[in-house]
Amino acid sequence: MTYETTRRTVLLATGATGAAALVAACGGGGDDNGSASTGSPTGQDATSAPAGQVLANIDEIPVGGGKIFKDEEVVVTQPEQGRFKAFSAICTHQRCTVGSVSGGTINCPCHGSKFQIADGAVAQGPATRPLPAERITVEGNSVRLA
Repeated sequence: MTYETTRRTVLLATGATGAAALVAACGGGGDDNGSASTGSPTGQDATSAPAGQVLANIDEIPVGGGKIFKDEEVVVTQPEQGRFKAFSAICTHQRCTVGSVSGGTINCPCHGSKFQIADGAVAQGPATRPLPAERITVEGNSVRLA
């Protein structure tokens, strides 16, 4: 019996080989226990800044307001004297970087979403999810990423 190689046979074989290679490449390492690691303490996108990095002195964060650190994608607020909070500076609506902190809210310039400085909760849509919390520490006069 003679087999004739057609263009269709070659294409099907090539596609099957490529698909098998793709599946093998997507497989995890042998020591994966099935749990997912997010790389972030909040389960959200991690900040791009290294842990322990000084973001600001405490006197740079106004009471009732906050300061945005665009490079680190973090916003630090001081809702009450001596109480500091940190949130992702990436709006949960369409991932724009928030633009200001005023009037007790963190404000996104893209579509007008506003978030509470105390807990990151949505104060005004279109966003429907709060800003994820980020971890910070206050040591002496410094606010640091945790």
